[in-house]
Amino acid sequence: AREILKTREQLNKILAERTGQPLEKIQRDTERDYFLSAEESKEYGLVDQVINKRS
Repeated sequence: AREILKTREQLNKILAERTGQPLEKIQRDTERDYFLSAEESKEYGLVDQVINKRS
């Protein structure tokens, strides 16, 4: 169980660093299922761009 908590803490720190979201928000959001649309994922900082249509 300790290993899982340690891994979760490391992942949350990485997500906070990469997305620019506060660590506290990342911790809250990853404690439960948290679904985002493609645009919401972009706003959150998880993705760089959303491809709407293939050329």
